[in-house]
Amino acid sequence: MLKTSPAEQAATTERSSRPRPKILGAQTIAATLSAVISMGAYCLAMAVHGTYPFGSRSRAVNDLGNQFVPFHAHLWDLLRGDASGDLFFNWNSGFGVPFLGDFFTYLMNPFSWLVPLFPRDQVEIPVFLVTVVSAGLAAFLMTVLLGRLHPGSPWLRGLLSVGYAVSAWMISDGFSDPMWMWGMAAFPLLGIASDWCLRGRHWILGTLLVFAAWAGNFYIAAMATIGMGLVFVVRLLLEDTPARQRLNALLRAGAMTATGILLAAPVLTVGLKASKLSQPAPDATYQGPPGYADYLAHLLPGGLLAPAPQVSVGILPLLLVFTLPFVRRVPGKERIAWCVLLVLVALSYVWTPTILLWHGLAMPNGSPYRASIALTAMLVIVAWMALARRPHPKELLYGAVVTAVVVALGARSIYMVRAAWILTIGGGVLVLALLVLLYRHRGDRGPRIALTGLLACTVFLSTAYTVFSVTSIRDAKSWWAPKRTLDAHSLAARAAVRAHDDWPATRSDPGPHEYANNDPMLLGGEGGSYYSSYVPAKTAEALQSLGAGWYIQGRHTLSFTDPVGRAIMGVSSYLDWAKNPDGFVQHSVAAPPVVTLRPGRTTDTGAHDASVYARQERVLGATVYDVPALAPAGGPPATPGPSGELHLPGTTTGSKWTSFTASCTPGAEAYWYAPWYAGSVQALGRTQEQHGRATMTSNTLLPLGTVPATGKFTVALGTHKAQDIPRFPVGCLNPAKLKAAVQELKATAPLKVTAGGHSIAATFRKGTTGTAVISTPAVTGWQCSVDGGAARAPGTLGGLMAVDLGDGGSRVSCSFQTPGLKPGLLASGLALLVLLAVGVGAVLRVRSSRTSPLSSSHGKR
Repeated sequence: MLKTSPAEQAATTERSSRPRPKILGAQTIAATLSAVISMGAYCLAMAVHGTYPFGSRSRAVNDLGNQFVPFHAHLWDLLRGDASGDLFFNWNSGFGVPFLGDFFTYLMNPFSWLVPLFPRDQVEIPVFLVTVVSAGLAAFLMTVLLGRLHPGSPWLRGLLSVGYAVSAWMISDGFSDPMWMWGMAAFPLLGIASDWCLRGRHWILGTLLVFAAWAGNFYIAAMATIGMGLVFVVRLLLEDTPARQRLNALLRAGAMTATGILLAAPVLTVGLKASKLSQPAPDATYQGPPGYADYLAHLLPGGLLAPAPQVSVGILPLLLVFTLPFVRRVPGKERIAWCVLLVLVALSYVWTPTILLWHGLAMPNGSPYRASIALTAMLVIVAWMALARRPHPKELLYGAVVTAVVVALGARSIYMVRAAWILTIGGGVLVLALLVLLYRHRGDRGPRIALTGLLACTVFLSTAYTVFSVTSIRDAKSWWAPKRTLDAHSLAARAAVRAHDDWPATRSDPGPHEYANNDPMLLGGEGGSYYSSYVPAKTAEALQSLGAGWYIQGRHTLSFTDPVGRAIMGVSSYLDWAKNPDGFVQHSVAAPPVVTLRPGRTTDTGAHDASVYARQERVLGATVYDVPALAPAGGPPATPGPSGELHLPGTTTGSKWTSFTASCTPGAEAYWYAPWYAGSVQALGRTQEQHGRATMTSNTLLPLGTVPATGKFTVALGTHKAQDIPRFPVGCLNPAKLKAAVQELKATAPLKVTAGGHSIAATFRKGTTGTAVISTPAVTGWQCSVDGGAARAPGTLGGLMAVDLGDGGSRVSCSFQTPGLKPGLLASGLALLVLLAVGVGAVLRVRSSRTSPLSSSHGKR
C-alpha cells in the first residue's frame, strides 16, 4: 500500500469497518451521477449551440460525416439483413472491398451496435449516442478507479471524473471519431485491472477487462496500455512492500495484459494485415512542438487551437494538480513521483521518438497529439491524490498561485478566448472558495452536502460552457463544415439508387455525386467511392489505372465518370449532379453484367498499355477510342520527357497557354486524362479546372465535348506550374463501337450470376472456354474454382479478377477469406485455454485448501 500518515490509516480503517453495502451503494450512485453530469453537460451545450439532435446544425463534420455516419448506416444494413455483403466483405464500396478490418477498427465500440434500434434515416442519433454514452461510461469507470487508487469521498471523485470524460481531447478530437470514444473507457478499465494485480486478485476478470479495452479499439487501447502502465509503475514504486511482492505484481500484470491482448488477437491480426495490404498513407512528418504559451494555455478550459495537445480537464482538477506539490499529508516521495510522471508524459507529446511510440511507431496523418487522452487521465488521477488528502486552505492557495502563473504565461496565446478567461478566472475563484469551505466544514454533514452540491453545479455549468465554447470556435472554421449525410436530398438519392439496383446482375452506382466520402455505404448501391485507412492497394491501383480518380493518395477512391469505365464495372445506373430540387439526376445506361467472358486466356501478363484508353480497351475487349497524337498549336511548347511523357513549362499570367490540336472521328466524344494535372483545360467551347497533385489527388477522365464535323479541335492548357502530362492525354470515344462492345459482352454473358455475403459465382453454358472476368478488384483473399475444382487465387485483367475456364467449364465460384483472421483466431483460442487452465487451477486449489488438515484446524478456531 502507499505510505500514509497514522491519521489517514485510522480514517481508512474506520471507513473499511462501515457496512460494505452502503459504501458500494454510495460509490455506484456517485459514479452514476458523474456519468449523468458528463452526458447532461455535453447535451446542454449541443442544445444551446443548436446542434443535432437538439437543433438543425448537423454534427456530420470531418470524419464523422465522411466515415462514421456512412459506416453506421452500413452496420444498420448488416444487422437488419438489408446489405448485399456481410462482415467479411463489402460489395457496396470500391466495387467490392474487404470489410472485417473496417468493422473491427471503426465499429467495435459496443454502443455502435445501438443502430438497429432506430430507423435508418435517423442513424445519426445512435452515432450521437456513441459519443455521449461512451463519455458517461468513462466518467462512471473513472470514479470507480479513483476510489481504488485512494479512499475518499465518492462524490468528489465523481466530480473530478467529469473533467476526464468531457476533456478537451473528447470535445475536439474524440467526438468526431466514435470508435476512439471507447478508448476513454479503456483507461479506467485497464487501471482497475492493474489495481487487481497489485492486490493479487481477480486475474481472470482483469484479463477480460484488458480484452474489452483492446477489442473495442486497439489504437487507443495501445495508448491506454502505455498510459496506465506508467501509472502502474509509479504505484509499484510507491508500494511499501517487499521487492519480491512487487515483482510478482509486475509479472501478474504482464501476464494479464498479454493474455487479454491475445484474446483480442483477431482484431489485431486482421487490422494489421489489412493495414499492410492497404494503400500507403501520405508521408507525415512532425512539424515541431507548439510554443510554450500555447501548450500551457491548453491546460485551461474553453479554447481551441490546433495543433497542440488537447489536455484540459477543467479548472477543478487543474487547481488540485497544482496543489499536490504543497499537500503535506501526501508523502514527499509520492508528490515527486506523480509530478515527474506528468512532466515526462507532457514532454513526450512534443518529441518525435516518443510521439511515434505513443502512436504505434507511425506518425499520424492528422493531429500528432491523439495520445493526449492519456495525460487527461493522469491529470485527474493526480488531482484525486491531492483532493483525497483534503488539502489545507493554505495549500490550495499555493495551487491557485501556480495556476495564476500558468495563466500569465499562456495569456499571449490566441487560445485564450473570452470563454477561457471566464472559465479560468471566474471558475477558478469559485472552485477555490468552495474547496476552502469544504475543508472548514469537513465535519459538518449539512454544510458539506450543500457545498458539494454547489461544486457539482459549478462543474456541470462550467463543463457545458466549455463544450459550447470549443464547439462554437470549431464550427466557425470552413474545414468543419458538415457533410450532407441524411438530409432530404440524400434520402431522395438513396431512393433513386435503390429503385434501379439490379445487383448482382449489374451495379447501381451512387457516384460521382458526393454527399459523403462513403456515399455507397450511405446511399446503397455498388459504387467505386470508398474512404478508409484500409483501402486495399490493389483496389486503388486497379481503379486509378482504368481512369477512376482518388484523393488522399488513394485512401479515398472515386467512381468512374466515363462510359467505358462504367461498362467495364457493369454499372447500369448512376447519379450525377444536376441543378434541380433534388440536386442530382439519375441515369440508366446499357451495361454488361458484373461477370463477363473474354476469349482465350486474357490476363495482365505482359501487357504494356500506351495510354489509359488502350488499357480500358484491353479490359473491355474491344476497340472503342481514337487516340490522336497531339500537334503543337501555340504557346510555350511542351517537350518530350525521358519516359515518353510531355513536359509542360507552365505559363505566366496574361501569356498564351500551351495548345495542341487533335484529330478524331466527327461526332465522337472527346475525353482528357492527365491524372496529376493541375490547371485549366480549354477545349470545344468550355474551360474546366483540374486539381491533380501527384500522388495525392488523381483526376478522373474529363469529358471535353463532341468532336466537330471537321474532326479537328484544339486543347489549351493554362497552368503556372511546370508539370508532366501523359503522352496521349486525349481519347475520342465512338459511342456506336461502345454499344456494340456492350452487346457482345451481354451476348456471351453467363446464364446466371449469384452473389453471397463474401462470394460470387457465375454459371455459363456447358463447355464454355475463355476467361471469366469479374468486375471486382482482385484483392488478396479471393479464391476461385471452376466446376468445383481446386481453389486458387484468380488472375487479373486490368487489376480485376480473371478466372481461366481452361478446356471448358460451366461454373465459376469465388469466395473471399479475410487475411489475418485464422492466425488471430488461433491466438485467441490459445489465450482462452490459458484462462480456462487458470480458472480450473484456482477451483482445484480452493477445494484442496478446504479439505487439508491445516485448513480444517484453522477453521475450528
